[in-house]
Amino acid sequence: MWETLSDRYSGLIEDRLQRTLRSLKDQAEDYHEFIHLSYSRLEEFILRRGKRLASLSTLMAYKGYTNEVDERILKVCAGIELYRHSILIHDDLVDEDEMRRGGKSFHALFQDNERLGRGTAVFMGNAVYALSLKEILNSGFGAEILKNVVELLAEGYREVNESQVLDLLFEFKEPDINEWYTMASKRAASLFKTTILTGATLGGAPRDDLNALREAASNVGYAFDIQDDIIDTFAEEQQYGRPPGGDIAKGKKPLHLIYAITLAGENEKTAIKKLLGMRKSSAAELKEVRELIRRTNGLEAAKHRSAEHAEAAKRLIRGTKMNDESKEFFYGLTDYIVHSLDWYK
Repeated sequence: MWETLSDRYSGLIEDRLQRTLRSLKDQAEDYHEFIHLSYSRLEEFILRRGKRLASLSTLMAYKGYTNEVDERILKVCAGIELYRHSILIHDDLVDEDEMRRGGKSFHALFQDNERLGRGTAVFMGNAVYALSLKEILNSGFGAEILKNVVELLAEGYREVNESQVLDLLFEFKEPDINEWYTMASKRAASLFKTTILTGATLGGAPRDDLNALREAASNVGYAFDIQDDIIDTFAEEQQYGRPPGGDIAKGKKPLHLIYAITLAGENEKTAIKKLLGMRKSSAAELKEVRELIRRTNGLEAAKHRSAEHAEAAKRLIRGTKMNDESKEFFYGLTDYIVHSLDWYK
């Protein structure tokens, strides 16, 4: 059910997004050839196939209260994808990630000049955020309700950037579980809160439902972050689209690693810390850190927390007035997040 709904509606979003990006590229051609090139590369970067979870969450929340998918919400969804990718462009730049969804990250597309690529990524990321707001403001919804949506987007953008500061800080210190949750409360939790509440607000959801969906979205985000971090450590490159273990090699502290350090004996703790922040880990070193995380039950503890968050999200969504189709979509989304972790034992 979830895959069917995802395929059906992501295709509509993809079509609208293609038209938006083509228009941006065409406008840039009249300005300067390098700006046109930048938008051409941006188009390729954004249109790489992905699950479009951010914009799908907006669309399905809207449809849950209107029973409709119209051109207005598809324009908003295109704006949400621009919003999401403005964050990803900067995220890849700060993390020095060279790959994204099986292709080069945006700054790495300008590999002939590293400084130019990094600078272009900063400025184009900013431009894409501005363009996301413009797309949403021009969607055709009323001014008052759009004001509420733009406030959501601005708050969400600030929150995600604050969480990225902490994510970077944690490369240089040892956060505990509570600190990880402080950081994660404004990462994917904030993104899902922004996207789901955008759709529900535009769809006219009652206040009680908006409050429930705010909490549900945070739980979806926690489950997603835990899943995404586990995949980075344990997936193979052909599954993930980029080399595994990159986060731990940079010294990042995903929840499963924090659990491993918390639960480890002194010898295991020393071994784990020795493998952190090596910038580039060998296959043998990655295998060792994976085994240490498994042996200390760090992996299982994080998977258990992800499942708890998914169930909390489903329980909250179940109590809303959203229609059954949209409820089934969000149940399927949370199940997908949790069940994908069954691959990693």
